[in-house]
Amino acid sequence: MTDSIRTAADRLWRAAESKEPCAPVRDLIGELEIGEAYQVQEINTARRLEAGRRLVGRKTGLTAKAVQAQLGVEQPDYGMLFDDMDMPLGSEISVSAVMQPKVEAEIAFIMGDDLNADTLTSADILASVDYAVAAIEVVGSRVKDWDIRIHDTIADNASSGVFVLGDAPRRLSEINLRLCGMVMERRGEPVSVGAGVACLGSPVTACLWLAKVMAREGRPLVNGDIVLTGALGPMAGVEAGDAVTARINGLGSVTAFFTD
Repeated sequence: MTDSIRTAADRLWRAAESKEPCAPVRDLIGELEIGEAYQVQEINTARRLEAGRRLVGRKTGLTAKAVQAQLGVEQPDYGMLFDDMDMPLGSEISVSAVMQPKVEAEIAFIMGDDLNADTLTSADILASVDYAVAAIEVVGSRVKDWDIRIHDTIADNASSGVFVLGDAPRRLSEINLRLCGMVMERRGEPVSVGAGVACLGSPVTACLWLAKVMAREGRPLVNGDIVLTGALGPMAGVEAGDAVTARINGLGSVTAFFTD
């Protein structure tokens, strides 16, 4: 591990601790291979675990082909979900704590089985997901003004913030994951629309990619893990005082409330 990777991790860690956004880290780790960016992410993952936080799941990002093209990549990325990222329904989310927050509507899977092999198939995912719920992911960036490229967002734990899970769990057999429509409203006005097909063609496909990668990386998905499978439509900005509701066909709705 090079000094520049450690310096990049320190820069992002200090930004998160101080709530003062920092400069991008791509100048430190380069823009040739994404492996260095994941090394930065892993350093700060270890720091969070050492501080007593618990790993409760993973998220996939860059699941929309248009966003992949914008950042010059051909695959999603991933980040870690910790226990203190879970914001129960009805609680208020501080916009200053998340740092430069934006919202995305997603389908979350709750895993029922361990997935510790990289030879998994779509059938394994279908058999291993306990249930699905509607979710709002509140992404944030430690990098000032969201001046990010692929290496910056990966290093910054895939621009993770917090998340809100709905309370209407459904078995996968009860919903059409590809064609379920989504509308997200902010203060009652639509700000994003989409469907499950926007997430790598299906949230199952996104979860399969993630499960294989996590098995190879030695952090396999296990029983009870939360998987945020990826945005169903464009993200939208939020401010203190906003209420954001995402409605997903077959999964009901989920609402996030924002304060200073």
